Amino acid sequence: MKPNHCTAFFLVFMSLGAVATSAQVIADEPANPTLDRPNILWIMIEDWSPDLSCYGTKGVHTPHVDQLASQGIRYESAFTTSPVCSTSRSAMMTGFHQNYIRANQHREYDKQPLPHGIKPIPHLFQEAGYFTALMSYKTDCNFTPNTKTELFMGEDWSDRNPDQPFFARITFGGTHRPWHRDPQRPIDIDEVELPPYYPDTPFCRRDWANGLEQMQLVDREVGTLLKRLDDEGLADNTLVFFLGDHGRCHIRGKQFLYDGGIHIPMIVRWPGKVDAGQVSDDLVMSIDVCATVLEAAGIEAPVPLHGKSLFSDEVKNRKYVFAARDKMDETHDSMRAIRSHDFKLIQNLMPERPWCQYNRYKEGAYPMLAAMNVMHMKGELTPQQAIFLASEKPEVELFDLKNDPHELNNLAGDPKYASVKAELLAKLNDWRTDVIDDQGVSDDFRATGVFPASNPEPSVDNWVNKNAKKYDFNKNGWPAWYPTRTLAEWEKAVAAWEPYLFRESDGSVARPQTVHATKKKKSKIKK
Repeated sequence: MKPNHCTAFFLVFMSLGAVATSAQVIADEPANPTLDRPNILWIMIEDWSPDLSCYGTKGVHTPHVDQLASQGIRYESAFTTSPVCSTSRSAMMTGFHQNYIRANQHREYDKQPLPHGIKPIPHLFQEAGYFTALMSYKTDCNFTPNTKTELFMGEDWSDRNPDQPFFARITFGGTHRPWHRDPQRPIDIDEVELPPYYPDTPFCRRDWANGLEQMQLVDREVGTLLKRLDDEGLADNTLVFFLGDHGRCHIRGKQFLYDGGIHIPMIVRWPGKVDAGQVSDDLVMSIDVCATVLEAAGIEAPVPLHGKSLFSDEVKNRKYVFAARDKMDETHDSMRAIRSHDFKLIQNLMPERPWCQYNRYKEGAYPMLAAMNVMHMKGELTPQQAIFLASEKPEVELFDLKNDPHELNNLAGDPKYASVKAELLAKLNDWRTDVIDDQGVSDDFRATGVFPASNPEPSVDNWVNKNAKKYDFNKNGWPAWYPTRTLAEWEKAVAAWEPYLFRESDGSVARPQTVHATKKKKSKIKK
């Protein structure tokens, strides 16, 4: 693996195909170790796919992000390396796939220092003379150092010395559930369009529309931040990135390797360096941002990054991106994925487990999960919708993305696609072996024979709450009994969610408690 070198002057022409113009990017040699280098502003939103008006999503109105996209490059094929916050953020804090740095278990309890001489990206900027700031609270890294004060120098770029360039990151967390409604622009459920793997019901449409309304609120926050750059005269010398940490917080999205879980928005604006109005279909990854900002600042990493500069030939000619999923809270599962423009292959390393095995977070946060379980138990889902609620998974899933963009028809057993399957599996296994040094699944992680054969309670949540002191859930995870609730229990959950989902846009309704709480205080939504 070769290092990412920053040359004194470089000229990159990106040929982005039919959907893009050629973009000229010129980086100037810094005349001073701290002066004449661009500021970096890295804007992150949580749990969000490209569900923005500039990406064509129906019903939502995001004018500030749309304007940002019009001033730079909007990436159509951007993907995160993992479908949950702590693992994806660990990768983006370093520029390396999370498995390689042993940060792949969500909410890691035994955090260890970074291996291989790797340093967090903010430390590299600080060593190069930049002021580093985290303008929000969340770091969420599965390694040490992992606190805000250990990783960043301050909380706002205003704290820097005169003429000192800054590297600032900010997360707008509103798109993480729970969602507020938007009283300024409420979205009618008839204005939205659901992916076909969701039932087209008023309940599901309202849940989807409420998420879009929350994105509209976040869009205004982004607009306020960008206006501040303008007001302070910083916009012309600031490289701005806007992206999601992983995909949408809906069933089949967050925590899974379908595009709903790993496809993210990504926008880049760099006045005077990147031509405005571009749309790129290059296959890019969230960790490419790390390599790009280092290159723009003239900083060379001590260890060559897995991510590559967005303006490099390596990205322009990239054929595949990769992603991985492991532990999610105490829900144990393991999946690997490879994606090209045309195909996606997912390798399920624990096919004996259902996709919808118990996860306390999802059962307490996803109204549509309750609705789909009820419909599934009553036989009311379409066959394609019901697949995700099966009791086990295939070892391999293969999707023809050109003809099946929603990843509904598994072609892994189709002889016509045997050569595609073989090629993608070989490339995926090479990546697992040669790039991330994949540790696979241990016996403790699989927890064979640890738990009773069946659940004596009406819900797995009840059993987990009663037996928390008898089992080591940190080591073995939660039991994978399925279904996780009786029909009656799921119907109770749907009934609890309904008044909350259908609250007025300016109303106040308590969020229902559908799982045993880890915190006693209930949240109340007021918009």
